[in-house]
Amino acid sequence: MKWSLLLLMLGAACGTGVNRATKDQAPSDRDQLIRANRDAMRLEDQDIDLYIKRHDLHAERSATGIRMQIIRDSAGIAAQPEQIAVIRYKLELLNGTVVHETASDGPEAFRVAHDNVESGLHEAVQRLSPGDSALVIIPSYRAHGLVGDLDRIPPRTSVVYRIGMVRIVP
Repeated sequence: MKWSLLLLMLGAACGTGVNRATKDQAPSDRDQLIRANRDAMRLEDQDIDLYIKRHDLHAERSATGIRMQIIRDSAGIAAQPEQIAVIRYKLELLNGTVVHETASDGPEAFRVAHDNVESGLHEAVQRLSPGDSALVIIPSYRAHGLVGDLDRIPPRTSVVYRIGMVRIVP
């Protein structure tokens, strides 16, 4: 009984004093950061919407924010997690600058839902079967995020993929 009372008092003492001031400040800083990120996402969404309108696209928006328009729809089963997706692609910024493309190097392969590619790309290929092609617009938070790719994709930049699914390897 004495030990439980001592532990209770010790636990109560740990939640007061200097630590309390830090806890009170953190939500304010965190809230400001959350608001700033929401504002940035809203502006990025508007940029994507303008791109879609300017190019007269009929892209569907997923729950995670990527926009996708199927260009060619072939019969077949879409890529699943753990499978290897072999794709050809052209990667552009919203301003039309081509960043990467597989035209000269041949198709690229990656393990769906596991390899280190954009999470938006993982999502998109799971809607494609061999022979399909699509235009996919991926917001920065599902692409290269706050830092870009440290090469040709600036921070907080949406990207446009023109993808062709070559094959799926089980």
